[in-house]
Amino acid sequence: MEAMQTIFVSEFTDGILDPNRKMLGPVKDGGHIIANTAPGCWGPMITPSLRGGHEVTKPVNVVGAEIGDAIAVYIKSVRVTSQATASGNDKVIEGRFIGDPFIAVKCPHCGELYPETVIEGIGPEAIRCKNCHADVTPFTFTNAYTMVFDDERKIGITVDKEAAENIAHDGRKYMATPDYSVQNPIVTFAPHDITGAIARFHPFLGQLGTTPSRPFPDSHNAGDFGQALINAPHEYGITEEQLSERTDGHMDINRVREGAVLICPVKVPGGGVYVGDMHAMQGNGEIAGHTTDVAGIVHLQVKVIKGLNINGPILLPTVEDLPYLARPITPFEREKAERLANIWNIENLEESYPVSFIGTGANLNEATDNGLQRAAETLGISIPEVMNRATINGSIEIGRHPGTVTVTFLAPSPYLEKAGILEIVKSQYL
Repeated sequence: MEAMQTIFVSEFTDGILDPNRKMLGPVKDGGHIIANTAPGCWGPMITPSLRGGHEVTKPVNVVGAEIGDAIAVYIKSVRVTSQATASGNDKVIEGRFIGDPFIAVKCPHCGELYPETVIEGIGPEAIRCKNCHADVTPFTFTNAYTMVFDDERKIGITVDKEAAENIAHDGRKYMATPDYSVQNPIVTFAPHDITGAIARFHPFLGQLGTTPSRPFPDSHNAGDFGQALINAPHEYGITEEQLSERTDGHMDINRVREGAVLICPVKVPGGGVYVGDMHAMQGNGEIAGHTTDVAGIVHLQVKVIKGLNINGPILLPTVEDLPYLARPITPFEREKAERLANIWNIENLEESYPVSFIGTGANLNEATDNGLQRAAETLGISIPEVMNRATINGSIEIGRHPGTVTVTFLAPSPYLEKAGILEIVKSQYL
């Protein structure tokens, strides 16, 4: 197929990112991907036929992207289309899965694996096995809410029992579930433990990345969630060594939003760019385990960076989202620094720019170590130097608890130039 300048994506995976499956596209280097994304997390979690815990878009082949390259993904716009959603902290229901409730759901009555489902009524027992009509969802809420949004998508409020139940009866409409999405709408559960809370909109992408080099359940394409795959009893179990084949597309970092640039590793020919799991808002850490899953329209632009062999994503947040110490040095600050340099006979002051390395691991300590190592390897410097720079000119911030962080700091321009990313970084911040 001839490469296209713009690809419109409305199809989804079954929850598995498989490098052996045919990709959409190809899209030209420098071209655009426009996608109608489906809600992540809770909808797929109560849809046993989905095998990955999420429902992300089918990956797109990018012309010229080869193994060992990287793809810069410019997030041009993120627009929420859902009118309402529901979310909350989860509790696993034993006896309804093999090893992992996000991946291998088994009907507790008829024993069917990955059963198709039907919705019968509303409430937490409404999702039924199509074969035997048993209550089949492997999760329930411990504390949860239903939230509605204003027309401008600037604010959300949590609603009471009556409103939640009205929404539950027409879940796909209120969540604006895309046509080809198969997930059950989580508003069907009609949770209402929190009523009258107000939340600001801050939409971002919980999933954005490239296809891993082996089949991965989409929500487990990360160093923390991926731990559950190690020696797992289902068909997607892997060894600890094979976890390194991930691409960390599932980050839940609230800074992966409109205006940011995400540089992603290429581990399969064509890269395989996918997106999903849009959220209306989330504080650092996603400490409840889940947040406000929504459908939306995403506009991405992709550009291949030849020879940038990275193991995980590099994020260039908006200036607003940068830690205070990692924001670009202003002309006024540089003038003061030059006066100080003259007093102390320092001939050359660094020219530096912000850069944020994603680290993931079994816990936050391992994720931090991973981020530090990735930064050191990419820039060709020592880990202690990264530590120093992240301390005086940056910050370690939690993306998702338990094991996703960003290591952000001001990196000298010669380091960035040697790595091959100076121009893309400068264009983001100048």
